[in-house]
Amino acid sequence: MESGGALLAVTSLITSDLVGTVSAQVIGLLEHSAETVRKKAIIALHRLHQLSPDIVTSQELIEKVRRMLCDRDPAVMGATLNVIEAMARVDVQPFKDLVSSLISILKQICERRLPSEYDYHRIPAPWMQMKIVRILSVIGKNDSQCSEGMYEIVGDCLRKADEAGINASNAIVYECIRCITSIYPNPVLLDAAGASISRFLSSRSQNLRYLGVTGLASIVEKHPKYAADHQLAVIECLEDQDETLLRKTLDLLYRMTNPVNVEFITDRLLHFLRGSTDPYLKSDLTTKICTIAERYAPNNAWYVRTITELFKIAGDLVETTVATNLMSLIAEGTGNEEDDEEADMVLRKQAVELYVNLLSNPANRMPRVLVETLAWVLGEYGYLSSVMPLDAIIDGMCKLLESGSTARLGGGAPSTRRLVLSAIMKMVAQFGSCPTAAAKVIDDYTKSSDPDAQKRCLEFQTILTQSPQLLGEVFPVDASLEDVEVDTNMSFLDGLVSEAISNGARPYQKPEDDDDDDTNAVASSAASTFKMTPYEKPQERTYGQGAMSGMGSTNMGPSGTANVTLPPGGGGPGSPQHQQQQPTSTGEPQLALRNVGANVWGKKAAPIQAAPIASSSVPSTSSFANTPAPAPAVSFELCVCFVCFFVCLLTVHNNKNSHCTFL
Repeated sequence: MESGGALLAVTSLITSDLVGTVSAQVIGLLEHSAETVRKKAIIALHRLHQLSPDIVTSQELIEKVRRMLCDRDPAVMGATLNVIEAMARVDVQPFKDLVSSLISILKQICERRLPSEYDYHRIPAPWMQMKIVRILSVIGKNDSQCSEGMYEIVGDCLRKADEAGINASNAIVYECIRCITSIYPNPVLLDAAGASISRFLSSRSQNLRYLGVTGLASIVEKHPKYAADHQLAVIECLEDQDETLLRKTLDLLYRMTNPVNVEFITDRLLHFLRGSTDPYLKSDLTTKICTIAERYAPNNAWYVRTITELFKIAGDLVETTVATNLMSLIAEGTGNEEDDEEADMVLRKQAVELYVNLLSNPANRMPRVLVETLAWVLGEYGYLSSVMPLDAIIDGMCKLLESGSTARLGGGAPSTRRLVLSAIMKMVAQFGSCPTAAAKVIDDYTKSSDPDAQKRCLEFQTILTQSPQLLGEVFPVDASLEDVEVDTNMSFLDGLVSEAISNGARPYQKPEDDDDDDTNAVASSAASTFKMTPYEKPQERTYGQGAMSGMGSTNMGPSGTANVTLPPGGGGPGSPQHQQQQPTSTGEPQLALRNVGANVWGKKAAPIQAAPIASSSVPSTSSFANTPAPAPAVSFELCVCFVCFFVCLLTVHNNKNSHCTFL
């Protein structure tokens, strides 16, 4: 009782993170003595496998599941089929040898050897039958040896279920059809599946027709020949009001398309697309029609008509590459051989007549992709029209351009207007003169806010008024595939260059390449204004007596230290003392310091007043014995410290965010 409740809780509460924790306990309950517990354990194991297939997959577990298939209780055996199918879809190899056991079980079920309590509407164990058939389809896929042993039992199961004619038996028939199309093909079984599908398609029940369409789609995918017998029945399904059945039928028609029925199926798809309002369905159908038209087109003329009709119906749902391919086909034709030139001209003439008829019908709303294709075709080959003269086509294009702000021109996109303008210019060049409507349009667009369109019209107007003989060269006829020759030397400018040189212009000189020989490289280096020679090593400077005369007389004491004496009254560069104390030139650099004030930035500092120095700082030597009382002496280092101190004070005063630290 407790084990059963715990197993039920496992199926509802356990998450993928806890699978490894409870899987061992669940596997242990597979050998419980009670049938109910074993059944719930295999159901819980199936749930754990769904949550984490990697954890609940081991050789030991597979062996236990295989033994559970032979359990004496049919309910446990039926629950085991779910686990076997799930594991076989992950890895089918461990279950390849179960084909004989599965066939034996299915045969016993079909022969009603199970208790009657497993019947449903007189169908013996229908869910077990469907589950076994699905497992056989997984095992027999792409395996001829395993498939050979299934043919007989699958055929018997299909025949007995088809005879019953109720919903439960129809479900078994559908699974048998899926199995027949999955395993290695057998002609007899395929014919039997085709007959069952025909019965489904002819039914009045929408559910059975859906089964028929789905089953036929699975057969047609690998065996297209079976589609021809049911083509009309499938077309009838398009008249059904069931949206699900309609979508499945359209997908089936797409799969059934071949070079023989492409025209019929494409026509039906276009008819359905014309009346559809679902944007997603229209987009899907548009893509499918483009695909089958390019793949199975019987001739180029049919392809041009079909894609043009698709442009009218689907509009901008069609990709631009489809329009590009259409224009390339019209320009290139069937090939490059001379024998096909006549056929290519016929194709171009048919395309021109098709688009001229569209142009002459003002009631049609023309999407952007259709207007651009029409403009290109008429601009290139409008002179081939036998339905309408070229000047009338030019007038129609001018009217189309004037209605660009309306919905007829697909919203009047700037790129579309430019293409229409170019087409008008090309047709004017083909016609040989500019009609009044074209002249008015060109003149109006010279004042356009679109710079590209304005530039085109101004250039065309200039050519038309000043050099009309150049129209044929600027707009050649049928030259869309011709290669453009590029004059890399620009020889067409030779006349202008000669005239400029004769007027005194300097001839152009090609600059020397960087890959010249070493001689040119050396010459270029020598002519360079940069001097790459390194500077000489600086010589050590020595200072003699009197070198610091700018601050006073300098005497060397016995210890070799410099003593600076500042006489009263200053000693600036202009004072007599300074002039008398200037040392004679000895060829050595001299240093003169100013004592008139600190050389700092910012506000001008006050003159530095040197503090008197005690007499003890002056060395008492014999050389100074007879010297009169000297002025107070200040060391050079102390002066420098005072200067630095005032500089820092001024800096802090000017920038209060600065910080000075004296070490």
